[in-house]
Amino acid sequence: MATQSANLWVLLGLGLAGILLITRKLKKSVREDFGAFLEKLQLLPPPQPAPPKAPHPLTALTFALSDLFDIEGRVSTFGHPEWARSHEPASSTSPAVSALVEGGATCVATTVVDDFALGIGGENRHYGTPTNPAAPARVPGGSSSGAAVAVAANFVDFALGIDTTGGVRVPAGFCGILGFRPSHGAVSHLGIIPISTSLDTVGWFAKDPSILRRVGHILLQAPFVVQRSPRQIIIADDCFQHINVPLDRSSQVVVKATEKLFGRQVLKHINLGDYISSRVPSLKGCSGQKTNGEVKASSLKLLANIMQSLQRHEFKHTHDEWMNTVKPDLSPSVSVQLHEKFEVSGVEIENSKSIRSEMRSAINLLLKDEGILVIPTVADPPPKLGGKEILSDDYQSRASSLLSIASISGCCQVSIPLGFYDKYPISVSLIARHGGDRFLLDTLQTVYTTLQELADIASKSKPSENVVSKEQSAEFAKEKGNQAYKDRQWQKAIGFYTEAIKLCSDNATYYSNRAQAYLEHGSYLQAEADCTKAISLDKKNVKAYFRRGTSREMLGYYKEAIDDFKHALVLEPTNKRASAAADRLRKLFQ
Repeated sequence: MATQSANLWVLLGLGLAGILLITRKLKKSVREDFGAFLEKLQLLPPPQPAPPKAPHPLTALTFALSDLFDIEGRVSTFGHPEWARSHEPASSTSPAVSALVEGGATCVATTVVDDFALGIGGENRHYGTPTNPAAPARVPGGSSSGAAVAVAANFVDFALGIDTTGGVRVPAGFCGILGFRPSHGAVSHLGIIPISTSLDTVGWFAKDPSILRRVGHILLQAPFVVQRSPRQIIIADDCFQHINVPLDRSSQVVVKATEKLFGRQVLKHINLGDYISSRVPSLKGCSGQKTNGEVKASSLKLLANIMQSLQRHEFKHTHDEWMNTVKPDLSPSVSVQLHEKFEVSGVEIENSKSIRSEMRSAINLLLKDEGILVIPTVADPPPKLGGKEILSDDYQSRASSLLSIASISGCCQVSIPLGFYDKYPISVSLIARHGGDRFLLDTLQTVYTTLQELADIASKSKPSENVVSKEQSAEFAKEKGNQAYKDRQWQKAIGFYTEAIKLCSDNATYYSNRAQAYLEHGSYLQAEADCTKAISLDKKNVKAYFRRGTSREMLGYYKEAIDDFKHALVLEPTNKRASAAADRLRKLFQ
């Protein structure tokens, strides 16, 4: 008995020793700065102007920057020691960095990036992988991993990164902070090591939306405009269908915030994959590329392939001579990208230019000046440190399909945290048209607090599967109606739209769409009634006014028809069909 007791104490002692050893290793592995910083420094702002002039806009704020921005007198590492050893110190400081310092902020450090800023995991075996404060056993996201960690761990107020194919958006999503990718070309690229000039943007992180916005005003140098509310918030339903987060914790949080702040009439739903297929014809020239999944997702997967190919092609074009001369040791994820046999023809490069132009036009047309597109930032939770999941084709494809939307179109995007699900950060992203950066930052400022409140409520509530499935079912019925309409099956389309209305009777779009099908079917009284209902739900529904005007014209109510066409023109002065219809009727009665 005494021997058994002694053995038990020995085992307990070994167990406690093991626990202490593991604890010490964990403490040692999580450095004081979470491994975010490469080099501490101080770039101090100029003295404050004398009163009555206002102080510098970024006074008292500190920031860090990813180690690929030029700072006079020092060499950037670009995520690899061989780069630092083989390059001369910069002769001047990046204009983006200078603008922030002159705006009153103090730069305190440079931060870790992936090897040559080419990964989305944020791992770096040369300088160490920064620890994700939100999920320490998971990757922080890349390429701008150190910058995101510095903000997430409250070491700085904001940080600069580079976003080519997700270098700011992914770590923002993985670390649970705000991350902004501006419109392509909106912030100067001078003094930054290029990765892929067609896709590179200077992005930034913060926890506070007002700080993100103030930094944006300095970097974007955008003229002051009166703040506007969104006229449309469009949910990309197909993008939310396959993510590993319930809808009531992601898209439904945005839906409820929109209804609370702007009213239900502002909400729209779209199948983004189908929209892109119809509006980006040059994608058909890439249809021979391998894609997985359903047809409706193929356009996004094609965009992902084009984005990855373009990044690889432009990186090699810029840095291939140095890579072949120095032959740096590469991480597995970067090695796969750069050493894989890869050739792009001149025809494919020209086609990618057409796709970028068409994609920008398509998103700009969809959103106009005051529209917001809502998508998930990332499809999956952050992978485990050192794991192979992030290297898989499936993981890369799922992530890149979402990231390619802004990268290829050049539009601006902001990633917004929505708390945690299953112990990992979750987020959504808002996208605005190219050049709509200030509008997007203003919209973020307006919606952020409400989003956080509703995300917190959702995290404490039981999943509302019935409500979500009902709304989704209505959207699916509407999509079936749209397809039937395209196939000129009017009665079938009416049936599907009726099904959508039964499931969700307060959606103006469903009534307006059914009215159009009724018009084609020759049922003008039903069309007029549906349009009237749509207008009662959404006073700014241009299509409903135009369709009611058309039905009234067919019924012989010409004066009322002219009034409807005029109302459509008030809401949308560039509507050529309404203008032509109103002119036609006026001439009849002159």
